[in-house]
Amino acid sequence: MDHTLLASNEEARLAALSEYAIDSALDDPGFDRLVHLAQSIFRVPIALVSLVDAQRQLFAAGAGLNVSQTPRDLSFCAHAIQRSEVMVVLDAQKDPRFCNNALVTGEPHIRFYAGAPLRTTLGYALGTLCLIDTEPRDAFTDSERRNLFELAALVLDKLEVRRLEFARRSSQSRFENIAATSPDAIICADEQGRVTFWNPAAGRLLGYHAENILGRSIDLIAPKELIDRVHELATAGASLLEGRTIELNVHAANGTSIPVELSASMWRENGRPSFGAILRDITERRTNEERLFQLAHIDSLTGLANRTMFRSRLEQALADQGAACVMMVDLDGFKDVNDSLGHSAGDAVLVNVARRLESSVRALDTVGRMGGDEFAILIPGLANASRAAEIADGVIESLSRILTVDGQAINIGASIGIAMFPEHGASVRELLSSADLALYQAKAEGRHCRRFYKAGLREAATEKRSYQGELLRAFEKHEFALYYQPQIRLADNELVGAEALLRWRHPDKGLLGPEAFLSALEAGFLAPRMGDWVIRTACNQAARWREHGLHEFRMGVNLFGAQFRTGDLASKVRGALVESGLPASALELEITENVILRHDDQMIGPLRELRDEGVGIAFDDYGTGYASLSMLKRYPLTKLKIDQTFVRGMCESSADAAIVRAILYLGHSFGLEVIAEGVETEEQSARLRKKGCEAAQGYLFGRPMPASEFSRLFGLSQ
Repeated sequence: MDHTLLASNEEARLAALSEYAIDSALDDPGFDRLVHLAQSIFRVPIALVSLVDAQRQLFAAGAGLNVSQTPRDLSFCAHAIQRSEVMVVLDAQKDPRFCNNALVTGEPHIRFYAGAPLRTTLGYALGTLCLIDTEPRDAFTDSERRNLFELAALVLDKLEVRRLEFARRSSQSRFENIAATSPDAIICADEQGRVTFWNPAAGRLLGYHAENILGRSIDLIAPKELIDRVHELATAGASLLEGRTIELNVHAANGTSIPVELSASMWRENGRPSFGAILRDITERRTNEERLFQLAHIDSLTGLANRTMFRSRLEQALADQGAACVMMVDLDGFKDVNDSLGHSAGDAVLVNVARRLESSVRALDTVGRMGGDEFAILIPGLANASRAAEIADGVIESLSRILTVDGQAINIGASIGIAMFPEHGASVRELLSSADLALYQAKAEGRHCRRFYKAGLREAATEKRSYQGELLRAFEKHEFALYYQPQIRLADNELVGAEALLRWRHPDKGLLGPEAFLSALEAGFLAPRMGDWVIRTACNQAARWREHGLHEFRMGVNLFGAQFRTGDLASKVRGALVESGLPASALELEITENVILRHDDQMIGPLRELRDEGVGIAFDDYGTGYASLSMLKRYPLTKLKIDQTFVRGMCESSADAAIVRAILYLGHSFGLEVIAEGVETEEQSARLRKKGCEAAQGYLFGRPMPASEFSRLFGLSQ
């Protein structure tokens, strides 16, 4: 290795770097736009324009880092400038060159790095456009490398303009020396607008030779409005766009119009104003910038705005409008499409959904794909909640229409969460969070519906997260217990069974019912284990009570939706029955409409198996939701449970009484037993008995209670 040659090349590189005035800030907002574009395209927290001198690495422009420089010996970019291609470090902790680097072991804790060298036309590397992440990556693809190179070329474009501006400020002779070899068109003019300098690049760009243009009026190539502005500024003695750039079209000798970026300045020689302009053909740049902008802001599959652009549009709407509506849209049943027909069919569905969403709103509204099968709609200026509800209903109806992919008929649905600005949030983050919470509510309440954000959802979500962190500890410390509410045969007021109800003996908050923690439990990984524990515990308790004289006693157990996701519900129930010695006919599994709507296709198989083996299947809270008659026909039910809201109102409300009669009629018509919940008075009990209701539960007969209290109340051994 020739160390003299290396030293000479480094001296030449540093000399080239000195022409860019690297110690002063890059004031052009274009640099900031490019590093933020890099952040968006590559989804990294940090993107930098790094210039490497003899001792330092200076960050001339950046996003995500507040440091202005680091020592060169710590710099990743000092390695990257020695390469002709992009340097990639997928995991710095595993790279012997960098694993002990202070920028890896300390702030900013670099794990991933990619740097494209910024090389001049003479081949000198000034620094890099680099990407940094605090998380490692598995790969950095060839297309990602090309995109980073294209962004680096745009940075170099702007650096070249800066070099020429700096040279012009130093001296006219230095400026003209650099301009003679610059790839950019350089033109100077006097106060009369006559061309005084014309470099070879200007000739190549515009088709005029210097001898044919020097001394002629600049309006030969420049638009009239620019010439008028030059004269105006010359007269006023003002600066012409000093330190800034504009884009405009100039006229070439062959009559064509060429889009250029122009950086203009004015100075005085012997007291008289002179003007200089640096022009760069941006035809190709516009194409590249447009492609990179699309990459950063448009979802490549659907052509919709991506999350970055949607947030940007929302931010603008909140600044410009007094009102706005945000809807989060999540597809129901999409996973089944992917699982059964493959990802290509899934992609076709997403594209179709995108088109249907766009046709459901106005052209000025924004539809975005937030990721996976989740979409968002922004309706600026909308303050009317009723109108928002109509639009959401229209979206649900549109997405529910059958579509065909590769000859296959596909039926999906949608759940929508709605948030209104400013009522439900004053910032982008708050509004999106409110719409998300409303979406979760829609999905929890059965899907295929829309819900508005309402007070309490955020607090409930916070509490839910808090409970999720405690559930496993509570389970392992045996803080959960089953309480039992007696079920009574109305004909003779005899005990015939009980419903097992989950309770949490919280160390700080006391005894909690399932309404406090069930959503947190269902959303976590503990739900299937908890469901198994509930079934085993309830079966063992029922078996003990049956051994002490209650030979017809039946235990009711509520099922979690998560127990259907695992696919082994039937075998788990069989195992609990065998372990406890409880006959299948003594167990009754209770399902709710919400669980059915969320897990419909996963439920029927195991429930039919268990029903055929003698296990009872009860439909809980019947009449409170959207349950259709077809559910009574389709599901292997043995019992309907009348919801307590109708029972409590039946003595005062003719409508509630009619609903109770209708449910009793339906149940008996389908050959199902019927039990009423929430019975609190003798009058309610008598009316139910008279209407033909077989059984009831409620405070009249006993509150939910521990097994020991239940045993004492009914004279049983625990």
